[in-house]
Amino acid sequence: MFDKVLIINRGEIALRVIHACKKLGITSVAAFSEADADSPHLDEADERVCIGPGPSAKSYLNQDVILQAAEEYQCQAIHPGYGFLSENALFATRCAAQKFTFIGPSPSSLRLMGDKASARETMSRRGVIGVPGSQGILSTVEEALLTAEEVAYPVLLKATAGGGGKGMRICRNADELPRAFEQASMEARSAFGDAGLYMERFVEGGRHIEFQVLGDRYGQVIHLGERECSTQRNNQKVIEEAPSPGVSEEQRRELGARICALLSEIGYVGAGTIELLRAPTGELFFMEMNTRLQVEHPVTEMVTGIDLVEWQIRLAAGERLSLRQEDIHMSGHSIECRLNAEDPLQNFRPAPGEVSSFIFPEEWRYNLSGPVRVDTHVRSGYKVPPLYDSMLGKLIVHGQSREEAISAAIEALGMFHIEGVPNTVELHKYLLHSAAFRSGQYSTPQMSQVMASFMAENTSGTDKGES
Repeated sequence: MFDKVLIINRGEIALRVIHACKKLGITSVAAFSEADADSPHLDEADERVCIGPGPSAKSYLNQDVILQAAEEYQCQAIHPGYGFLSENALFATRCAAQKFTFIGPSPSSLRLMGDKASARETMSRRGVIGVPGSQGILSTVEEALLTAEEVAYPVLLKATAGGGGKGMRICRNADELPRAFEQASMEARSAFGDAGLYMERFVEGGRHIEFQVLGDRYGQVIHLGERECSTQRNNQKVIEEAPSPGVSEEQRRELGARICALLSEIGYVGAGTIELLRAPTGELFFMEMNTRLQVEHPVTEMVTGIDLVEWQIRLAAGERLSLRQEDIHMSGHSIECRLNAEDPLQNFRPAPGEVSSFIFPEEWRYNLSGPVRVDTHVRSGYKVPPLYDSMLGKLIVHGQSREEAISAAIEALGMFHIEGVPNTVELHKYLLHSAAFRSGQYSTPQMSQVMASFMAENTSGTDKGES
């Protein structure tokens, strides 16, 4: 096992990794930018190191400075969290060259599966059909326009190097594509250090399903069931749940076994997620693989009782998976609500600033055993910086049934007291109460309509109050 790990991320995920390191008896070193110098998560790390100014290109994406910090602090391993460098094959290669363990897949797996365009080709060659789209990365706008004609509008431009909704644009006609291509490319370069884009047909009325996997260095790969992530806005997930109400036990068993066999064949090591699009016809298309920890990993932990971050570290250290597929059982139902500092009534405009009050029952904080858990680095007085995403934290609940989990989430949201910045607590209550969500048979467009209804109702109420 490692003696010391450098954590090159921020906020709630950095704190989550710090907790896993404590559990394993590992010294944690938290890397931070100048913009995060007062972040509460730093207080829980054993050591800390500043890696540069606020802009991510000069800090969390600065490979030279990060590797220098790992050497200076005598770390054996580097945990990237999610986003930033978590799926960067070049960085993983540089880590290996300098004898640091990258806590994630091998550089070869990252090139195959972390790169979204390459992953589509890899899975297609092995018989897992993806959404119709481009063959590899699009070199120019002109190539994108030609490809869109072949694929058929509407199309979706996607960053090849990342996720989280960054570097994604829907185009419904040729007039929209050039500007969308430019915007998505710039956003991808800023977020991931890679401007590469590929294209998929945009499937109307689809559902977003994803399978969680773990693999060791000895060829064993298991899955921990699936998550439903169809409640989204602007390609950003809002609510996730496990298991999916749209996947049968037979589908879970058959598709899970197929995924594990494919990943074992390519020697996949660590945690990862296979993302699928379920068309209204019931077809499941491969979209991409996230070769890292997902924001929504806690719902899987809640229904399986397995600490995914702990296993990430154990697998990176060369341990064998002591878990077998027959050991994995999904118990009850879990729901996660992403709590963001943004204004739903202003098209989810980010709202940096001071969180004057952030209060909830403290026993919920990183309570991995549930039934209510809050993963957050935020405390009253915290200032949300304008340079990064606006997440304040995640509320995760567990119930014996889906109905019980929905009720528990609504009750828990009512016990949050957040002041100082606009936030999404009331939106989550509205979504959880909605008939579409409660039915379990919702699609991403349906939930977008529910969010539009929330905005319309609250905006009209405000207008009436002012008149």
